[in-house]
Amino acid sequence: MTEGKISRQIVVFSIPIILGNIFQQLYNTTDAIIVGRLIGKDAFAAVSVANPIMSVVLFFLVGLTMGVGVLLSQQYGAGQRDKFRVQFSTGLIGGIVFTLAVAAVCIPLSGLMLRAAQTPGEILESARQYLQIVFGGMIFSFLYNYYASALRSIGDSRTAFLYLVLSSVLNIVLDIALITGTTLGVAAAALATVLSQAVSFVLCVFYVRKRVPMLRLGKGQWIFEKRILKDTVVFSWAAALQQTVLYFGRLLIQGTVNVHGTDMITGYNAAIRIESFIMAFIDGTSAALAIFAGQNVGAGQWKRLKQGLYRTFLMNAVYVLITGVAMFVFAGGMISLFVDESSPEILRVGITYLRVMAGCYLFCSLLSAMQGFFRGVGLVKITMIATMLQMGVRCLLALILVPRLEIWGVCISVIAGWLAVCMFNGTNCVKYFRQLAKKQGEFQTVKH
Repeated sequence: MTEGKISRQIVVFSIPIILGNIFQQLYNTTDAIIVGRLIGKDAFAAVSVANPIMSVVLFFLVGLTMGVGVLLSQQYGAGQRDKFRVQFSTGLIGGIVFTLAVAAVCIPLSGLMLRAAQTPGEILESARQYLQIVFGGMIFSFLYNYYASALRSIGDSRTAFLYLVLSSVLNIVLDIALITGTTLGVAAAALATVLSQAVSFVLCVFYVRKRVPMLRLGKGQWIFEKRILKDTVVFSWAAALQQTVLYFGRLLIQGTVNVHGTDMITGYNAAIRIESFIMAFIDGTSAALAIFAGQNVGAGQWKRLKQGLYRTFLMNAVYVLITGVAMFVFAGGMISLFVDESSPEILRVGITYLRVMAGCYLFCSLLSAMQGFFRGVGLVKITMIATMLQMGVRCLLALILVPRLEIWGVCISVIAGWLAVCMFNGTNCVKYFRQLAKKQGEFQTVKH
């Protein structure tokens, strides 16, 4: 992605990532729809309460893989093949050990986490079982995301997506089979998710061994260098912590929602599952821009950076305007996917959230593109500060407003967080491009 038409490259590279994000969301959304329809609203609420806790942990690991992916893309763009291989091996070994350690801690603490989130007693045990099974299979989620990030770093966003599609279809089949064919209840949905993630990882490994020599680790190639691991942790930590702070903030907001009862939990979580599909596009273009920026920084192609950011802005803006209109018009039908229409309070909460947020996703799309850009050029501290700012504003306002305004309080707090980060990231973008222009001017002066 260091030469050629920028818009076409970003679009083509983004599409598999976006579709992959959508199918990734289908894991949890399918669980929720099937659980809600086949077991009931309490089961849906249990899965919904467990989801943000699960996401805090899982997306910390995903953040680590994103950080490694940017490092790999920079080394690939610079032609540093030997360093690329050592980086891949060291990150993989370190990540496996870390993930197993995290799982060993989280499994016995699942009940405590749920109680801290003020989970209602009638759904506590089901939510605990769901969490423990997902944490038990967390290693497969890490491994799939690690290989997917590595493939993207060399310009292949299609392969991991195809295998994710296959595993998502398998997840649907297993969900229905295990829920209807066993007495496991909510635990059946968690088991289906883990088995499906394992399949996506195995398929990625099989493909790499057959087609991608750069990522194939044979005998004598499992190299672990402490120096490389230290550099990886320093760089990836900010990306991982950014993801954790983001989902920890969502967990805190979920806690303010939980105290209002099962109907509020169900309506709100049905709405944010719809919202997650809009975020899948926004996150996909952000991930593509990060790899684009990383490769061009590695290759010294500075002029392409600003163009890449602007083209991503435009793509996101067109998408969220179209989907925002659709969300406003069809809000009722979307919420009805998760629960039957005999629950008016659930429908009211979900529809209110979707219609209020429908016109505000432009702010989220702008900040997400800038976050991806800063990750790609290596300014991960800015992305970390931006995430903390967003979550700080969001959580503070939620604690004040949700007890008084309920679902309206959630909407206001989320929108305010987006606006704060747009201003912060926008200021830093202007500073970065001014500094870049100054460096280019100095380089041209020396050259002449």
